[in-house]
Amino acid sequence: MPASYAYLGPEGTFTEVALRTLPETATRELIPYVSVQSALDAVRAGEAEAAFVPIENSVEGGITTTLDELVAGAPLMIYREVLLSITFALLVRPGTKLSEIKTVTAHPAAQPQVRNWLRANLPDVLWESAASNADGARLVQEGRYDAAFAGEFAAARYGLVPLETDIHDAENAQTRFVLVGRPARPAAPTGADKTSVVLWQRDDHPGGLRDLLGEFAARGINLMLLQSRPTGAGIGNYCFCVDAEGHISDRRVAEALMGLKRICHQVRFLGSYPRADVGAEGMRALVPGTSDEEFVAASDWVARCQDGRF
Repeated sequence: MPASYAYLGPEGTFTEVALRTLPETATRELIPYVSVQSALDAVRAGEAEAAFVPIENSVEGGITTTLDELVAGAPLMIYREVLLSITFALLVRPGTKLSEIKTVTAHPAAQPQVRNWLRANLPDVLWESAASNADGARLVQEGRYDAAFAGEFAAARYGLVPLETDIHDAENAQTRFVLVGRPARPAAPTGADKTSVVLWQRDDHPGGLRDLLGEFAARGINLMLLQSRPTGAGIGNYCFCVDAEGHISDRRVAEALMGLKRICHQVRFLGSYPRADVGAEGMRALVPGTSDEEFVAASDWVARCQDGRF
């Protein structure tokens, strides 16, 4: 497989900035793609070793395009994650004044992060979505729009100037990006890991979601993301994207997944990988009774009971 990483382009996206924080990019060719779907499809087709795409932001939650691709597309796995602090600049062609701006563009995920700023400063502006923030900058360069919300670093790349900088409605806003590849053995646990899965219920019934969450709660597993996504089978039909603390090699996580496999119509494993927000030293203490050693001891006790050695 080519030693290349696909990413949501064009050049100058926040995605590219986050991707370049990974040390291995020094030995990879980085190839921009026009959409999340095309970047992931490049991996599925064997055109790239992995794809790097946004999956969640701290203002609006999950990036639905990425989630839906991981839910419904040919199986892929998450191997790494990166968190990037996000602030926007309003990029314009040289000479443009704020009062002259009638149209703006950016990736759809950017709008909720600058909505209040727009209301206060450009209340009558027309918003149009772009494939990415950098693509929005390119469209401004071409004269299609008056301004784009993008990273300030993208200005020089597209011959634009930042009319306003440090734009954000929420302090400390972050976007989470993931490195996605074809299914393989997960990396070894680090002690600070995350496991991602998609869950489909067997049927719609009272307490159905509680039953799914109970498999995690009974084993002391904290959830970091829970988001429903429509299955396409009609109104009210949803699957659930879940990020849980821990690694599939942890006994508590493995047993939770086995429990979910028994009660769900379908479970899709999206990977176990290192957390970007905390190291092993910063992890919370395990709930009593949920360590690997305690699971092994309990299993041994059952075996002794079966042998009459209790």
